[in-house]
Amino acid sequence: MFESFILTFIPIFIVIDAIGMLPFVISLSEDMTKRERRKMIHIAMITALSVGLVFLFFGQFILNILGISIGSFAIAGGIVLLVLAIKHMTTGRMVEVIKEEAVAIVPLGTPLTAGPATITTLLLLATQFPLYMVLISFALNMLITWGVFLLGGQFSHLLGQGGLKAISKVFSLLLAAIAVSMIFQGFDLLGILEIP
Repeated sequence: MFESFILTFIPIFIVIDAIGMLPFVISLSEDMTKRERRKMIHIAMITALSVGLVFLFFGQFILNILGISIGSFAIAGGIVLLVLAIKHMTTGRMVEVIKEEAVAIVPLGTPLTAGPATITTLLLLATQFPLYMVLISFALNMLITWGVFLLGGQFSHLLGQGGLKAISKVFSLLLAAIAVSMIFQGFDLLGILEIP
């Protein structure tokens, strides 16, 4: 049982990559108050948890009904992220009016936290391990991610406004790279491109 837990927990932990996502949380919340930042994180985590649970229980069924492959889902998620990253680099904002609800759902909740990689991992693990074990591992990973994101506020105080703006520009470029990577992964999953 412990082995099953480790074998389900670690892959989910790696694909969610809470530590790696922390700079994006800081960047997305640079103009927000502490209360707005916390609200954004709560909404993002509820979104990610909901998306993960829906796909864990009904994912393959939903994709089959709609005729959508994981590859197509990855490409769509990548395009959304790429557009947001380019907009942030050129205008300094991802959306016209930054509302914590808007950025919490897209891109933070999905596709950054619960994106194609997380969904694919959940679907694959559910075919190899008992569903309750995958569910426990996913829930624990969401709690860890929630905690890590909430600690982002400490880093933002440490860096100050100037540091945050500088970091946000750098991470916009990294977000664009992640988006392109997701698009290529989608092409790979569809068999259009073979990526080593």
